Amino acid sequence: MITRTAKLLLLLGIALFYTLVVLNNITDFDSNYQFVRHVLMMDTTFPGNRGMWRALNLPVLHLVFYFSIIAWEIVTTILCWWGAFRLFLALRSPADVFSVAKRMPIAALTLSMMMWLVAFLSVGAEWFLMWQSHLWNGQEAAFRMFVVVGMVFLMMLQPDRDEQP
Repeated sequence: MITRTAKLLLLLGIALFYTLVVLNNITDFDSNYQFVRHVLMMDTTFPGNRGMWRALNLPVLHLVFYFSIIAWEIVTTILCWWGAFRLFLALRSPADVFSVAKRMPIAALTLSMMMWLVAFLSVGAEWFLMWQSHLWNGQEAAFRMFVVVGMVFLMMLQPDRDEQP
């Protein structure tokens, strides 16, 4: 029961994190929009780098990218909360029932890790050379979140057993 409760609590922590991220992105839209805009424009990368042909300077594309990230975060948030609710309902159930309830959390955590790996570390850091910027570099935060979510994901994948009386 302790391991199941730990899985539930850690998932709730991720759900809370995403809730706050979405809240911040909606209530302070411009702060993170500026981050996305500067990464896409590549305006603080090394001068004269040969990857500048990748820069996107159209504000509409900046908004599309930013809205896509927010939508991704909203879906992840909903799936985390939904998954936590399902785990809570199955907490005292047989192991096979609890394992079925873990499907939604596993999907949510996978979606989260894909955002940090694909959107931030692959597209942002490598394609748009975010790693070259001292001002608009989110690699460390993205890596940190990938690892945190990945640890919860690995714990969630651990098999569950029925409690012995």
